[in-house]
Amino acid sequence: MSKSILLQRDPEAPIATLILSNPAKLNALNAAMWRELKSAMTSLHDDESLRCIVIRGAGECFAAGGDVKEFLKLRADFGQARQYHDVWVAEALKSIVACRHPTVAMIAGPCIGGGLEIASCCDLRIAASSARFGAPIMKLGFTMAATELIGLVALAGPAVALEILLEGRLLSAHEAYEKRLLTRVVDDDELERECHAAAMRIASGAPLVARAHKQLVRRLMAEVRALSAAEFHDNFAFLDSEDYREGLNAFLEKRAPQFKGR
Repeated sequence: MSKSILLQRDPEAPIATLILSNPAKLNALNAAMWRELKSAMTSLHDDESLRCIVIRGAGECFAAGGDVKEFLKLRADFGQARQYHDVWVAEALKSIVACRHPTVAMIAGPCIGGGLEIASCCDLRIAASSARFGAPIMKLGFTMAATELIGLVALAGPAVALEILLEGRLLSAHEAYEKRLLTRVVDDDELERECHAAAMRIASGAPLVARAHKQLVRRLMAEVRALSAAEFHDNFAFLDSEDYREGLNAFLEKRAPQFKGR
């Protein structure tokens, strides 16, 4: 396992902890991390000895979005964008949803963009009161990929998803809880203890029952209509816009973007 996706096993319980680790960039997710996340989740899925998986970020941060600097090289055209989002990111998120073992997101600090997408795919989300949530990509000039938006819409509904995407503001943990993004909010110094307690409660139950309930609940969720080929292509139309290049450049230059709508 690489240094970007770490795995720890509880020596006294059938619980694994998966750690998103890119501390120099607040655990921002790069392409390698998305691929490694899928590999790690697939391995954990196949482990019959497990009963629960806790997903967290290294240090006092869950994940502050994607590695924007990388987009200039790995997401420069439609082919690259499709590879990046429809393969690397989408498959990683699917691996969390499809995992037979219940998952608990332990959220401290920023849970932004890709971090919010990962948390949305977990079965439970427990956050520290100082955590922050959002996806301010409207300031960067690009859209959230449809395959990544599914989890957020299913979790919080269309109104909250649009509020997050259109306004681009960050939500406090308590506001995120009120908007159904979170299972519960605890004091910062209680986060690890509460997540471990939740994982232990899950692990103490019948594993076949937990797996069946997870599968049934997912199956009973509203079906998402498949996008047409044209709609899928339009999802990445931002790649050809001046605003997209302006958004990335402004972010990297640490200035306010000047969008022109073209």
